[in-house]
Amino acid sequence: MLGEEVVDSGMSQVILQAMKQPIPWIGGTGASVRRALPLRRQSFSRWRSIGLALIAVSVMMLPACEKAGVAASGSAGATSIRLFNAASIARPLRVLADSFTARSGVKVLQENQASLELARKLTEFNDIPDVIALADYQVFPKLLAPKYVDGWWLFARNRLVLAYTEQSHHQDLLVNDGWRNVVTMKDVEVGRSDPNTDPSGYRTLMAFQLAELHYGEAGLAKRLLASAAERNVRPREADQVGMLQAGALDYIWTYENLARGAGLKIIMLPSEIDLGSAADSTQYSKVSVRVAGKQRGDSVTFQGEPILYAIAVPSAAPDSTAAHQFLSFLLSADGQRILRAASLDALEQPIPIGTAVGRVSKP
Repeated sequence: MLGEEVVDSGMSQVILQAMKQPIPWIGGTGASVRRALPLRRQSFSRWRSIGLALIAVSVMMLPACEKAGVAASGSAGATSIRLFNAASIARPLRVLADSFTARSGVKVLQENQASLELARKLTEFNDIPDVIALADYQVFPKLLAPKYVDGWWLFARNRLVLAYTEQSHHQDLLVNDGWRNVVTMKDVEVGRSDPNTDPSGYRTLMAFQLAELHYGEAGLAKRLLASAAERNVRPREADQVGMLQAGALDYIWTYENLARGAGLKIIMLPSEIDLGSAADSTQYSKVSVRVAGKQRGDSVTFQGEPILYAIAVPSAAPDSTAAHQFLSFLLSADGQRILRAASLDALEQPIPIGTAVGRVSKP
């Protein structure tokens, strides 16, 4: 498969390099203070040839995309494009899409769902959008390549946090890593997303396993899973925010960008657990989760990796010209600034995989 071949040829080093980029948060008002995404520097003694080639082409292409900007009237006759995007990035992509429309005249019809739900719209129903942005780049090689996409861009990163509000029970006991005791108390309601529909869901299960390894507490993963009861599982990670704000939940496992964008209080997890640090990639790789796959009855395994978002224009996109204009805008300096202002940690240098570089330059 295309994606697997790229990763096996050295893409893991490119991904780690992307995670090293020092980008501060520009948006968000989370109550818990800690420097954003403190990705520890990690030196790499050798890059494989494909990694060097991808970075080199990426550096050359992005200035061209930015210079070209967005065509004044969009593609010939185009009035709208469909954007499938992970619910966790609905807000920043809406802001970006509105700016794109103002510049190009091309409307962006946004469809927000969990990433695996979106992928299955293609694989089960052959419902092809113009652009698709997912919360886990691994969904592309595992579910969509090469039939539906032949290249994609890594464009943003994130980390898991435990979010809460002023109404949450026992928040006074959260200090000194007390969170793992608080969430397992009988009178505490904890929410998480469905691992079979949402990358946040299977990443939460990975975090449970990583917490057990980090603290050396046998059975901790099982206790954390039991604390987030099935009755509090929702199809989409973003669905939980409203429940937390309404007081139906005390704590939720969520992404930092969502928590900050909603003004929630945040418990920052150790980097060995939060899936947000390149330096801890080896630790992350020790855990994995198996979930439902492409079709009903299929299954696929996701291994622990730093969280990276990816975006692509499907090979059979109805309007690939306007779609690539939108993608070029997202990858430009202006697009990156818009995303960061909306609390999404856009990569300073997006990373192309497969044929993404050659196709993004379409006029």
